[in-house]
Parts: sequence; structure tokens; C-alpha cells
Amino acid sequence: MNTPLHSPSTCSGCKQQADCVDSDRRHLLGLMAAGAMTTLPFVSANALADTALMQLVDADAENDFKPLRPSDLKPGKPLLVFPFDVKAAAPKNESRLNKLVLMKLPEDQMASETKARSASGVVAYSGICTHQGCEVKTWIAKESALVCFCHASKFALLDGGKVITGPATRALPAVALTMDGEFLAIAKIVSPTPGQ
Repeated sequence: MNTPLHSPSTCSGCKQQADCVDSDRRHLLGLMAAGAMTTLPFVSANALADTALMQLVDADAENDFKPLRPSDLKPGKPLLVFPFDVKAAAPKNESRLNKLVLMKLPEDQMASETKARSASGVVAYSGICTHQGCEVKTWIAKESALVCFCHASKFALLDGGKVITGPATRALPAVALTMDGEFLAIAKIVSPTPGQ
């Protein structure tokens, strides 16, 4: 089966069969192979020109999209979220590649660059592994590492999403956060360099 990029996904996650790769994952792999994985999909050319604020909502929410506060996150428990366009009153959930992972972590343990991108102890990174596009959402507290469940790449969220162990070779793209009143929001566009 050869699924075109624009068709709906027929499966998701990491599959061993070459003929069973969802279109978002295939798109991500193509970007990574071309060295063009510079931003997340919600950061399009149009988004660069648009200054609409994006808050964050739980990726598992189906209709009741509630913006998240730092107090909604439990320390050391990752949460997959989507950006929420406040102006359009809609989540940016058209692609799973827009998923971010949020973690509330001790600010006194964060590298200075990581702390500068955090808001109230919450950090945000792409929720998609830079190896083969699986979701990263497992936290190993004793190693202070976020782990990809497919191939066990480990990332240091306290230190810019750097790779601790592979097979991933590139850091998770980091997203700077700010506060929009009491709610978490994206502070600026993702840097073109993953992890920076």
C-alpha cells in the first residue's frame, strides 16, 4: 500500500512494516531526511506573519478545549498538548506533528537556556521523536529523561532536549513558553535549530 501524503492516516505510531506508515510520520521522515526539520507544522509561513497568541490544550481533549495553567501539570508527569489559536478559537490539531510535550520540572535543576524558555517551571518540546517520528511521552525520573517508547531514545528536558542516548541524534525542538494571564502560551516561534 502506498499512501499519498495528503490522504488520511491508515495507522499511527511506529510500525515495522514499510507499507504501514501514517502520512504525518512519512512527512516528518521526509523532512528529517532532507535536513529541513526546522520548525513544527503549526509554525507555517502564515503563522510567522500572524501574531495571534497560541495557548496550550490537552491533546486528548475532543471538544472541550480548556487552556492549561501551570497548576494543571503534575511535577514529573509529561502531558501531550496542542497549540490553541486564541483568535480562531481552535486547536492546531490537524497534524499529530503539532503535538508538544509539557513537563513541570524544578527550575533550580534547569540549564540556564532551558529556564529562560520555561514559564512557571513548565518546559515545552516537540512531542515527536527526532529519530523516526514516534511520540515521546515517557518520563524516567531517576534518569531525568524523556523516552521515546518506540526505540528508547532518551532526551534531557532539563538541558534543552539534548539526546542522552540514541538512536536519535538530534535534540527535541524546544518551544519557548510565557504566561497569558494565568494560562500557558507559546512565547515565540520555534528556533530553526532543534533544541535551541
